[in-house]
Amino acid sequence: MSSGNVALDGFYTYLSSERQYSRHTLSNYQRDLGRLQDYLQHSTLFPDGKVDWARIEPKHIRNFVAWVHREGLGGKSIQRLLSAIRSFYKYLHREGLVQQNPALGIQAPRSPRRLPQTLDVDQLNQLLESDESETDPLACRDQAILELIYSSGLRLSELVSLDLHSIDWQDASLRVIGKGSKERLLPIGGKAMQALDRWLDLRDNMARPEEMALFVSKRGTRISTRSVQLRIDRRAKMQHTQGKVYPHRLRHSFASHMLESSGDLRAVQELLGHADISTTQIYTHLDFRHLMDVYDKAHPRAHKQSHKKADKDDD
Repeated sequence: MSSGNVALDGFYTYLSSERQYSRHTLSNYQRDLGRLQDYLQHSTLFPDGKVDWARIEPKHIRNFVAWVHREGLGGKSIQRLLSAIRSFYKYLHREGLVQQNPALGIQAPRSPRRLPQTLDVDQLNQLLESDESETDPLACRDQAILELIYSSGLRLSELVSLDLHSIDWQDASLRVIGKGSKERLLPIGGKAMQALDRWLDLRDNMARPEEMALFVSKRGTRISTRSVQLRIDRRAKMQHTQGKVYPHRLRHSFASHMLESSGDLRAVQELLGHADISTTQIYTHLDFRHLMDVYDKAHPRAHKQSHKKADKDDD
């Protein structure tokens, strides 16, 4: 086994034993660092294929970043890749195997920021109007889930972690634990409160006696994120909602509609639980795009026309 592999194996053991990283996280590190190792093994720097990590310089990491970018890897994935390399070299430095961290200061190329997909009000009304929820307990639960996500702009992880005591029925409010274990208090709309009330009338017949989760599965235990995704997709197909419908699209729709109606970026930031307002500002681009669409359709001189060049210039 080469010294390069010994160093990697030692790093993976460190992540697993000392850092207590999950199997999934460890797999990500192995994939990313394996990609770097494979690149270096086929480079002219190591003609024998045996990687010496102490010989790697910043220029080699920059060349690697440029190569994976040409291969189609996006900016966020390259950021994760660089983070793995920096962590690996931090470990090697701690073990006295290298003198420098060649990945420090190297930035991933920026990826164009995608605008989030939303549903308009008509599409949401079509999605949320269903007679099925009146008779089917699971459909009743799904209705409450849909209404609550759109009413309060919840993340999927926040939704499934809700307990019975998370709701204040008197104030029509909801206490959630978001990213970074930050707690926030959210209002609940009237339609969502009605849907929750109907669901709670049926919940006790499904939930196990000791289960405190607000939303439970057929087995009586806390519902999983995957189940929510599948049930929302099922409802969207039944209601013939245009496009792919997923929980975060409902959250995007909530944010876009709130900002469009109120224009209060700070309030929307608080409701969504964004730490940085720049994350919320992407919804202003959505609002502007909507205005441009309206302008292009409504303004008599906004329509793009093909102009043929005159055969002969006027004198």
